[in-house]
Amino acid sequence: MNATMTITATASQHMRALERANRVRLARAELKRRVAAGELDAAEVILGCPWETQSMAVADLLMSQRRWGQTRCRKFLAQIPMSETKTVGSMTDRQRHTLAAMLSSTQPGRACSATPWLTDNLTTA
Repeated sequence: MNATMTITATASQHMRALERANRVRLARAELKRRVAAGELDAAEVILGCPWETQSMAVADLLMSQRRWGQTRCRKFLAQIPMSETKTVGSMTDRQRHTLAAMLSSTQPGRACSATPWLTDNLTTA
């Protein structure tokens, strides 16, 4: 009897964990789509730190932006320095504000310090 209750409780806990993981995956996918479409700014997400980004790697968020790949993300984070695997939820306020300010300075139309070739091309044009 006791073994049956333990199995039922474990199965129920397992199902709740799966449901939560599914909710987080779907919410992150929607967040990434909105960032990629330009509806949402990555800097705003970092400053706001919604529940779905608490355990999300900073690199995953940055790479969801248009024209941001692994190399650009790595070079960008090396300037702070910050690990690509650092989660958004574990960042300090100072790190959040620094990263958001750096992201804001890389908006289209401005020279990006993470891509020196862009500044060279702008000055020669």
